[in-house]
Amino acid sequence: MLDQTSYMVALGVYLSAAALIVICLTWWLWRRAGALLTLVVVALAAALLFTPAFPRPGVDTMAPATIVAAFQYFTGGYEAAVHALRPLLVICGAALALAILVGILALRRRRL
Repeated sequence: MLDQTSYMVALGVYLSAAALIVICLTWWLWRRAGALLTLVVVALAAALLFTPAFPRPGVDTMAPATIVAAFQYFTGGYEAAVHALRPLLVICGAALALAILVGILALRRRRL
């Protein structure tokens, strides 16, 4: 099991890699797709990569909700993964709504 130091190092490595993925995805999509599509995809990717969840009840540490949900789903079924899927779906919905709102406001501002 991880101690406090190794948990913080692993968390830092994961968050750094996730941030690099989001930055590279943004740069790649910005050159190939429109602004609204880039905002939506990058917001959903960030939500999927950065949303935390508890791996199981009674645990003090958190893990990425996407990994927890996938692991729990494949080992224990849908009922075991619900606790990680709920925050993941809420954050993805909020990210999608925010990206669409920002995209619409940016398009509206351009037309004025």
